[in-house]
Amino acid sequence: MKLGDKLRYLREVEGSLRGLDRAMTQGELLRALREEQGESLSQSYLSQIESGARPHLTNTSRLLLARFFKVHPGYLVDDPEGYHVELLSDARLTEDKLDSWLIGGAERFRRKDPELRRALLTIAKQDDSRSWLLLLESVLEAPELADRLLALLRPEARSATEPPKPQAPATSPSQATPISSPGGSL
Repeated sequence: MKLGDKLRYLREVEGSLRGLDRAMTQGELLRALREEQGESLSQSYLSQIESGARPHLTNTSRLLLARFFKVHPGYLVDDPEGYHVELLSDARLTEDKLDSWLIGGAERFRRKDPELRRALLTIAKQDDSRSWLLLLESVLEAPELADRLLALLRPEARSATEPPKPQAPATSPSQATPISSPGGSL
């Protein structure tokens, strides 16, 4: 994959993660770099890199973009001819492979299920997505916890056929039980 393709792809993923449901524009990327990293690039420089007119990033630009997109700086170069990610075996590279798999899966749901796509991209963006997936497994192995978390964090996801769970009746201040102290009621 060429460097320009990688940058366009990272803008696409970042736009989705930020809830834009589209790629970040180059201008949005440059503003975000300025606001979040305190540094930026020029529009023409970024455009030349993405178009292939300029084949390489400077080391400073590579480090800035790598920090922003949370990728290894070595990712921001052209892949050598014949390079295949499936040949990787190092533990960190396994994490990258998992993230790539999640991102690829997310793209399959672009139109069919944007909410699922966003969830997969959010997991892929985490520093240790493997640990987050293992945590999700633990939550799902405790169904009562999963139900409570889903009801709390995503109440709209509750099935329309599922009856609402009874809640404790609200008490007005006049109905509240007085708090006792050693000297009597307060």
